[in-house]
Amino acid sequence: MSRMIHSKYGYEPPEWVQADSRLDKWCKNRKRRAKQHGAFNLENKTKPVYQVSQDDGFNSEKKGN
Repeated sequence: MSRMIHSKYGYEPPEWVQADSRLDKWCKNRKRRAKQHGAFNLENKTKPVYQVSQDDGFNSEKKGN
């Protein structure tokens, strides 16, 4: 049995510690890249506001008659 190493997730075999560190680096890099491309920038994600027209969507020509 291989020697257990104390990591931030508890005692694990060395292979698991290496896998955890690779996953942590991958997640951190992915988050950093998403932030660089504006994925978390709310200013770029605003939706256009449409103006409400005066009529309510029905044919207003026939309403008066």
